[in-house]
Amino acid sequence: MSKFIDRPRYTCALGGAVGTLHALHRAITIIHGSAGCGGNINAALNAGAGYLGGGYCGGSALPSSNVVERDVVFGGEARLREQIQSTLEIVDGDLYVVVTGCMVDMIGDDTVAVVSEFKNAEKPVIAVPTPSFKGNAFVGYELLFKGFIDHYIQRSEEKDPLTVNILGIVPAQDAFWKGNLREIKRLVEKLGLTVNTFFGEGETLDNLKNAGRAALNIIVSNNFGVESARHFEDVHGIPYIVTPFPIGAVAGETFLKTVGNALAIDPAHTAAVIDEEKKIYYNYLERISDIYNDADLQRYAIVVGDSSYAPALTRFLSDELGWIPELVVVTDLLDEDQQKTVGAQFANLDSSLKPPVYFDSDTSSVKKYLREVWPRNRNNRYYDSMGPTVIIGSSHERDMAQEFGFPLVPVTFPLTGRCVMNRAYAGFTGGLSLTEDIITYLVMGR
Repeated sequence: MSKFIDRPRYTCALGGAVGTLHALHRAITIIHGSAGCGGNINAALNAGAGYLGGGYCGGSALPSSNVVERDVVFGGEARLREQIQSTLEIVDGDLYVVVTGCMVDMIGDDTVAVVSEFKNAEKPVIAVPTPSFKGNAFVGYELLFKGFIDHYIQRSEEKDPLTVNILGIVPAQDAFWKGNLREIKRLVEKLGLTVNTFFGEGETLDNLKNAGRAALNIIVSNNFGVESARHFEDVHGIPYIVTPFPIGAVAGETFLKTVGNALAIDPAHTAAVIDEEKKIYYNYLERISDIYNDADLQRYAIVVGDSSYAPALTRFLSDELGWIPELVVVTDLLDEDQQKTVGAQFANLDSSLKPPVYFDSDTSSVKKYLREVWPRNRNNRYYDSMGPTVIIGSSHERDMAQEFGFPLVPVTFPLTGRCVMNRAYAGFTGGLSLTEDIITYLVMGR
């Protein structure tokens, strides 16, 4: 029997596609689905992603076919055709992408055939079926990228040996996506490379269109973007590497070495870049050494997040802040092989600590796992209360934090209690930002 999910930590596949398209400059989303789909997705993404906002032709202004009962009975293709035509006439964009909800795929609407009628339109129109029964937001990201690979990215036999594409950071689902991409791009560019992040500052649809000229795809995630990279390799002949999401100096150094080795960059140059970054990083980190030691700010930690953030946060807390991770809950829906891949990320911490790791999307299960790891006091005369402890998770952990009296540092989706603008947690700069936020939560009551 399938298990229902209490308070999910992601949107549906359609929501993942909409959030990703929101991040593409002058890409116009057209939803072919029921009237509630766009509104519900807008509400979830806006608040959950640290108040994302609508942007240009997004949010509640998203074009949608808004199919109703009549369309369910007789088919919604005519309604979609009408919506595409009106969107092309009214909305100024450079790429129009039709994504679908559950209902229209269930009734058998041939979205691809309808979109093909607009192949001679002044601006490109493509279709990417994204019914929610195919998966969650991460699946929607993969489906959308596969659509780009097949129908938008230009094929190129010539590859630029110094150009790379970045995959695996899912806009909106990672509330800090834009800042994270900025930091990843900054680090990789210091190795002498040209970087396409597709969703970053100053990038346009041309970066996406010409992505087939890259020499390497870099997936900055344990799972997200891997399927797209495989398809990229099949269609465009671009190899890929998979590297964990890096937070801080330790992971940042590993990330730069991995990229440098993959592209045969002079190790001396890579080492010089790392040395420069570490000098800056530890110069800033030195500032908190006094308060950290004087106030004894070492803590137990409970980490709750997706398969990119949970290992990265755990490693950072353990190997850089010297904290003791006592519980990790990975909130993705992963198959057995993916769980093994993610689980391996916790096996070689420099601290030699081995926190218990659970894979569960159900928010209410986190408290249950905490009780398994740290049993309740049964009126014992001597009892270790697992304190002081900090939870690094999402807004869903607020109730548990209040019940146990643990401070909560909200980092992972959904983030309804934070406003996110250019904050980043990736790389060297992100490690400093995360340290700043964590220490702030500990000393703010002084």
